[in-house]
Amino acid sequence: MTAPTATAAQGAPATLLRRVLLQGKYESLTMLRNGEQLILAVVLPLLALVGLTVTPFLDGFGASRINVAVPGILALCAMSTAFTGQGIATGFDRRYGVLRFLSTTPLGREGLIAGKVLAVLAVLCLQVAVVTLVALPLGWQPPASGWLPGLSLLALGAVAFTALGLLVAGTVRPEATLAITNLLWILLGALGGIVIPAERLPALAQGAVHYLPSGALGEAMREAFLHGSLNGGAALILLLWTVLAGAAAIRWFKWN
Repeated sequence: MTAPTATAAQGAPATLLRRVLLQGKYESLTMLRNGEQLILAVVLPLLALVGLTVTPFLDGFGASRINVAVPGILALCAMSTAFTGQGIATGFDRRYGVLRFLSTTPLGREGLIAGKVLAVLAVLCLQVAVVTLVALPLGWQPPASGWLPGLSLLALGAVAFTALGLLVAGTVRPEATLAITNLLWILLGALGGIVIPAERLPALAQGAVHYLPSGALGEAMREAFLHGSLNGGAALILLLWTVLAGAAAIRWFKWN
């Protein structure tokens, strides 16, 4: 009786949690092995960090340029991985039938989406570690009380941008996804309040950027890592974007 029991245990199907974890691991490794993804997720944010540290764009917003720059760069990392990177990868997976195939496996559609969100959060942890290792020698001095609200809102922002990325990837052609996500990355990075505070943007943009996910995440990160506090209004805006984009993606996402 012992041998059949052991064999049955070994042949038992994996739990949903294990399937999601394995899919998240696969998605994470795929993103990290992609040179273009690494440039978008790590190299460009670090170049932006150095550029903001040596230029006067952020003068007047904090005790030092690096202290003001790092929160926005962390927010940019979240947008790079969750929106642009995941959107492009999902769009081309959809074209080649990968999504349709995986959605019919025991992983299921919900497990596939959960795995993608998990992969984004895993890569984001690596991005935070890299940015921190570069920023600390440059003089970054974040308040200890800012880490909990900062990282919590960064994770919420990553989920919101993942939902937006999946919405784009699941409703338009892969070529259009590539164009839209890259264009929005540039526009939101430069004029969306994510890296440069709204006060330094053109007058017409200042009132609107606070309601964008980029502006809300940028403001929330600066509030956390400059003052050690939670920006409740920005958190609410991010939550609304998460719910609305998630509901729209569920409603209109096309798996083939």
